[in-house]
Amino acid sequence: MIKAETERQRDLNAQLIEFEPQHYSLLIEWIDSDELNYLWGGPQFEYPLTVEQLEKHYGKQAPTPFLFVVNGEMVGFIELFKVSDCEQRLCRVFIHPTCRGKGYAVTMLELAIGKAKMVDEPQTLSLAVFAHNHSAIACYEKLGFKPYETVSGLRHFKGKNWDLIRMSQQL
Repeated sequence: MIKAETERQRDLNAQLIEFEPQHYSLLIEWIDSDELNYLWGGPQFEYPLTVEQLEKHYGKQAPTPFLFVVNGEMVGFIELFKVSDCEQRLCRVFIHPTCRGKGYAVTMLELAIGKAKMVDEPQTLSLAVFAHNHSAIACYEKLGFKPYETVSGLRHFKGKNWDLIRMSQQL
């Protein structure tokens, strides 16, 4: 499977590139509703997303953000966050709506998992996903993530509770 996926990455000319300030406007354009903003960023960002919010978030020593590029086109976004010496977390996973259904999320996640594996210590790779985001959950499970906790009452959007499912895998 890994060999086949590596071939797929090559066939797509898929790569993660560093997300830099000149890319902020692209992400702002992509996150085009308050619901999508919350689904993507949780309570960290207010809608509409702004350059100032991104500068503040990425100005501190926190996550490492990447753009996902396929055949020269920027189609997705993902963050890798070092939680501790033995845990990293995937955050703010996003594939542009016009690019969904093509298997890009799996490829982007495989590339991010590859980056997470580049550390020396044994690692846990974790993430949190809203329980109603069934397609994302299925994608994560396909890649070996297992749910270990459901948290209720922590996140709310427009008066509705959004349960979080926490998932992880050992690298």
